[in-house]
Amino acid sequence: MDADAPVLLFDSGVGGLSVLAELRKVLPGAPVIQAMDNGGMPYGTKTEAEVAARVCGLLGRMAERFRPRLICIACNTASTIALGMVRDVLNVPIVGTFPAIKPAAAMTRSGTIGLLGTAATIRQGYVDRLEAEFAQGKRLLRAAAPELVGAAEAKLRGESVDPAVFRRAAALLRDQPGGDMIDTVVLACTHFPLIKAELAEAFGPGVEFVDGASGIARRIASLLAGQELVRSQPDLALFTRDSAEIAALQPALHRYGLDRTGVL
Repeated sequence: MDADAPVLLFDSGVGGLSVLAELRKVLPGAPVIQAMDNGGMPYGTKTEAEVAARVCGLLGRMAERFRPRLICIACNTASTIALGMVRDVLNVPIVGTFPAIKPAAAMTRSGTIGLLGTAATIRQGYVDRLEAEFAQGKRLLRAAAPELVGAAEAKLRGESVDPAVFRRAAALLRDQPGGDMIDTVVLACTHFPLIKAELAEAFGPGVEFVDGASGIARRIASLLAGQELVRSQPDLALFTRDSAEIAALQPALHRYGLDRTGVL
């Protein structure tokens, strides 16, 4: 394997940047391609068949073109639907992203956990299995908060976001029976850690937030242990559709160390 073979992080949009930020902490020298399927976003409103076909097709093309040493599907929706299929067709290590229910269950003091995700993520059987395995004796309240994806995208473009968006997301959980007892919230979409400060204000004091980004980064680091990592050119932000929004994202991309942009 070439020393400059990249780690490919894939998401429907900018959410994967939350994983990249944690990866930089443990593997600062790793060459990275941050792939954002802006041509197919959002995934949360698509059917399982649509998500699976798109993710498998795109990752197949990217793997052939860029020869990554590892692919991380930095998207809860895509992982819960398509991870197994991608692993079946690509001969490269694949790391997925899943709701951080296990650490949330260990953190909660009240025994009531909230989970914010996309509509596609929260209805997956995989989430049911995580709840059954790691949150027995706890109460897990789920809510689909599609507005938050757009809010995170807008924030990274430097646009202002109406605080009512975050209050509505909090109310989706708080207004459920037992919602007033929530003290821990799982951010089950990689977009959502990018707006954690806004969500914390909406939920009020006494609520902890948990996501899987740091665990994913550690998993990637363990799989790449001992490999030579050489960044021979600036890291790449790769999009699937040319758009004026790419220019608006440039300042944020630079903050994350992505100094090149391209379109698949």
